[in-house]
Amino acid sequence: MSRQRVAEAALVVNTMVWGATFVLVKAALASVSPVLFLALRFALATAALLVVFRRARPAPGGYRKALFAGALTGTFLFAGYLFQTLGLRLTTAPKSAFITGLSTVMVPLLAALVYKIRPRVSELAGVIVATAGLGLMTLESAIGPVGRGDLLTLCCAAAFAAHIVTLGHFSDEMSFELLSAAQVGAAAVWSLALFWWVEIPQVLWRPAVVWAILITGLAATALAFTIQAWAQQYTTSTRTALIYTLEPLFAWLTSFIFVGEGLSRRAAAGAALILSGVVLVEVKPSHARKHPSN
Repeated sequence: MSRQRVAEAALVVNTMVWGATFVLVKAALASVSPVLFLALRFALATAALLVVFRRARPAPGGYRKALFAGALTGTFLFAGYLFQTLGLRLTTAPKSAFITGLSTVMVPLLAALVYKIRPRVSELAGVIVATAGLGLMTLESAIGPVGRGDLLTLCCAAAFAAHIVTLGHFSDEMSFELLSAAQVGAAAVWSLALFWWVEIPQVLWRPAVVWAILITGLAATALAFTIQAWAQQYTTSTRTALIYTLEPLFAWLTSFIFVGEGLSRRAAAGAALILSGVVLVEVKPSHARKHPSN
């Protein structure tokens, strides 16, 4: 397998981890305020990465460049989570899921502005098909009037898109270990500095909360964002965003296994479209080309 295929397979593993932890996080948030949960999650992930990558060496440009790249990508990462949390209070969960998924459409547009190149036709087609599937899978009816919560969630989508594009830009210029630790550390600093301001902090230390912090901190944050920082050296930002549309499928699969949650015909059709969008890009012959950040 080429490095690109291995990298994209690793990104699929990320979506599996994030989708599988959906039920766990949902249960934990009944006992802990959302941004405090993020602060604990990112703080644990930062501590783990600092221990694991304590001997990592910087690429040309030194630690200063790595810290700058990490601060920028980590800011976009935290902004995505923050806007999603704030928006979810003022809109419905299905609308939040769909609008957040619009980051898939934003990524090729931002990448075209940053890299000055056009995405492949197959990539754009896959994005459109997968986004249509996301709408069918998450929206139970028409999206309706746009409120303040929807606009906040749209900012969340833009932040996540900017994170993917920015990470793709820096991933080929420096050590992915330092980039991963720096971006997660920046997100931890932001969340620890702001959780008391955006909400009334509260936590009930139940086993579900402890396990959720441990699993999301170590697997869904430290490991997952390290994988992404490594993988985006070998694949494009557009393909990364497209692969991440698989997350709702894995979230539903986990809910089905552990909670018995079914899937309507409409949602099943959406899931099929998401898979079709990803397959449309992945099965098309891919001619090797230099990574767009080069």
